[in-house]
Amino acid sequence: MSLKKSHKSYPQEFKDEAVLMVTEQGYSVSEAAKSLGIGTSLLYKWKDKYDAQQQGISLDESEREELKRLRKENKTLRMEKEILKKASAFFAKEMK
Repeated sequence: MSLKKSHKSYPQEFKDEAVLMVTEQGYSVSEAAKSLGIGTSLLYKWKDKYDAQQQGISLDESEREELKRLRKENKTLRMEKEILKKASAFFAKEMK
């Protein structure tokens, strides 16, 4: 019988506070992780994501959602354009 490891998810506020302990309050990553009861690798991951957002390298959640919506809309518009192109070619051929 195998046991599955369940990944605990943390609220965004908790992640933000953990990162602020390191970036603004002067805690080391290992100290902050130990006091919060999380792994150091997890806190490093959150800190790297925070640093990337601060530098404008990564997208926040609302930007990701907008990008996803725009990509879907773009795909739909491309399909509609192809349909119209084929339809106009068909009707141009029929008119001759």
